[in-house]
Amino acid sequence: MPVRRARTALVIAAVLLPLTACGSGQQGRGQDEPQAASAEGFPYTVENCGVKTTFTKAPERALPMNQHATEVLLELGLAKSVTGTAYLDDKVLPKYAADYAKIPVIAEEYPSKEKLLAADPDFVYGGYASAFDAKQGRSREDLAKSGIRTRLNIEYCTKGSSAVDDIYREVAETGRTFGVGERADTWVAAAKKTVADTEARLKGVRPVSVFAYDSGDKTASTTGGKGIANEMITRAGGRNVMADVPKSFTDASWEQVVTRKPDVIMIIDYGSTTVEQKKKRLLEDPALQDVPAVRNKKFAVMPLSELVVGVRAPAAIERLARQLHPELAK
Repeated sequence: MPVRRARTALVIAAVLLPLTACGSGQQGRGQDEPQAASAEGFPYTVENCGVKTTFTKAPERALPMNQHATEVLLELGLAKSVTGTAYLDDKVLPKYAADYAKIPVIAEEYPSKEKLLAADPDFVYGGYASAFDAKQGRSREDLAKSGIRTRLNIEYCTKGSSAVDDIYREVAETGRTFGVGERADTWVAAAKKTVADTEARLKGVRPVSVFAYDSGDKTASTTGGKGIANEMITRAGGRNVMADVPKSFTDASWEQVVTRKPDVIMIIDYGSTTVEQKKKRLLEDPALQDVPAVRNKKFAVMPLSELVVGVRAPAAIERLARQLHPELAK
């Protein structure tokens, strides 16, 4: 698999290796400090990836790092509580654009510890485990010593066993952390309905076999049987041909792709290589000409930002279902 942006590489590392951020259970300064007075809905205590934190008021200067963390806060109407952001993978959704434009981008990718501290956040929200890289001085324990509370997306509290239910929990806990639990509950109810409606439309529909193509030439980077991407494929009426591999992301040989004969190839869209370039690579590979998806030019496209535990996922399941089963759009 070719070298990709540091964020994506560390997504895979987060699945394969124990997470420093998830196992510390630290009680550093800023994690449980009492406040002078408690606002409505507080105190609120949450255990997140082994770190137990008590909030007696909502964070006022949040710094979300990674796009899906930023979008959770914007979906919950918390733009005024965001002091900065970092590491945008795609364009934010149109409904967030106006709010996002007002938020300072403190780094194109992850900020150095110095830049992070200069933004003066009281809360840092990491979408990927790499947001809290101990080697860069950004571990949750280090930030706690600076009086900064933290949250890590719960997809990285586990070893790649994330589920759609984790999305509901992620939004609900974040909402309560910011004192907007009712807004979060409203979103969760609507999201559950979207997923249930998609499931109802797929009732009786035969699942199609799907190979997820992330990148790669000598081998193909793809999604295994763990993680949110695999479950999204299943809920969208697909069957991941690499589901027997117990990892969120894995490498597959092209021989495996040929042998497993996917009906559809789901192209994961991100980075500098375009969807059309990826399609061209697949269509022009002589070894793949007998793969049904290639022979019939059956492709689905999903942005990487939708294949994570974030607010895009419920609608993305519906959109993927319509790509896998065009008859649903009729």
